[in-house]
Amino acid sequence: MSSDGFRRAALGLGGNVGDPVRAMAEALRALDARADCRVVAVSRLYRTPPWGKTDQDWFFNACALVDTRLRPEALLDACLGIEKAMKRERRERWGPRTIDIDVLAYEDVEQAGGRLELPHPRMTGRGFVLMPLADIAPDLVVSGRTVEDWLGAADVAGIEPAGAGPDWWREGLT
Repeated sequence: MSSDGFRRAALGLGGNVGDPVRAMAEALRALDARADCRVVAVSRLYRTPPWGKTDQDWFFNACALVDTRLRPEALLDACLGIEKAMKRERRERWGPRTIDIDVLAYEDVEQAGGRLELPHPRMTGRGFVLMPLADIAPDLVVSGRTVEDWLGAADVAGIEPAGAGPDWWREGLT
């Protein structure tokens, strides 16, 4: 924990309904506007094929590093509150969505069970998470290996940069 009480968390964002790039930018700006959170780094945007449920539109994905004074579950609640405010509907697992915000890691916290598992239990096998996370935290250690190392072993077929730089969420490109 830093001297000002902030702790570093990694978030994954994605969506494939409506204007997901605008939705992700709006979600990041909402987090950054909070007194207890500040967005410190954001990956490039990636266009990614659907995963899990493949008969749907492609996704846009990104990752962000956030310094926060919130505990892990409170950060999850803040992210879920933003999703709800943006009219996210949870109809089917891995299904279409306007916005999805996952807490991927929270400093060196490891916890299983309950509402929030840290680090995210499936992130190390998902290229659509690892590729953007490697943009901003390649040396982050997750389950004993760096993000960059996990990425080297992940399936990244079809994942492509969507062209925007790391300030896409601030620049009004949406």
